[in-house]
Amino acid sequence: MAVPSFLKVDPAIERWNRMREDAYKHFRFTPRTTWVTMCGFVLVPGAIYYLASKTHLKWNWAGKRKGEALDQA
Repeated sequence: MAVPSFLKVDPAIERWNRMREDAYKHFRFTPRTTWVTMCGFVLVPGAIYYLASKTHLKWNWAGKRKGEALDQA
């Protein structure tokens, strides 16, 4: 015997949820998705690495007092 539900089921929301759950089944690499993938996996880490390598050993915080310069000359 079925248990009565107090929750109304909206078919549009159920269809949208099913589409989201099955999105990986219909995915294709298009020029746009390739560009987004390259930005996420190549350009962003590359930019972080570049910034980190440019600022590495540029600042010295150890033993500095108020008024002393932080940059290494």
